[in-house]
Amino acid sequence: MENILYSIAGILIPFIGTSLGSSFVFFMKKNMNEKFQKMLVGFASGVMIAASVWSLILPAVEMAENQGGIPWLPAALGFASGVIFLILINKIAKKFESNGNEKKLNMLIFSVTLHNIPEGMAVGVCFAGFLAGNAGIALFEAMILALGIAIQNIPEGAIISMPLKMQGANKKKAFWCGVLSGIVEPTAAFITVLLINIVVPILPYLLSFAAGAMIFVVAEELIPEMHSGKKSTLGVIGLTIGFIIMMVLDIALG
Repeated sequence: MENILYSIAGILIPFIGTSLGSSFVFFMKKNMNEKFQKMLVGFASGVMIAASVWSLILPAVEMAENQGGIPWLPAALGFASGVIFLILINKIAKKFESNGNEKKLNMLIFSVTLHNIPEGMAVGVCFAGFLAGNAGIALFEAMILALGIAIQNIPEGAIISMPLKMQGANKKKAFWCGVLSGIVEPTAAFITVLLINIVVPILPYLLSFAAGAMIFVVAEELIPEMHSGKKSTLGVIGLTIGFIIMMVLDIALG
């Protein structure tokens, strides 16, 4: 029973990170400065690019190699599938969204939420191993992974709630939208624990699929916005900061 409680607590840790990041919206001023807006868009781009590489693609390659398969194949197929899927979603969205900024924001929320699913599965795999009675260090490793993902989720929660506030949503609504984007993570983790034998073989594809979806949003929506109008250099600075922060977190806590 104690092991189950440890696992439930650990699975919820990444969700807490997303919620904490979403709470940053409460510290925003009513009107966002244009310079800060450019920085935020760039920051979101950097976070998503780094997360795609270190949180998704590299773990997918490592998992495929450990499974005895061709290391790069699931990463390549999954990544291409994620891009193609988002292209189709983008075309459908254009038919229903009259506001370009609204579509852009919806795509951002969708891609970040989508990428939380395989991350949650990765956490679920670790805790499933712990519950199966592996070496005692498995609990420590699972907790470290959950904590690492939680810290990475802090900026991801912020890049959902803060743009929502910029689009006119009140702070409470923006906060809860950020929180809800992270709830898929513990949900995916619990499902993985229950269906461990089914999920593990396809996890490299799912990780890479999410990476492809995120890179599509960065290339299609965020980078063009970053370079529109003036102050595009600030967007590049924001991208650099976001990339470095996420890279360091992934390497240090991965």
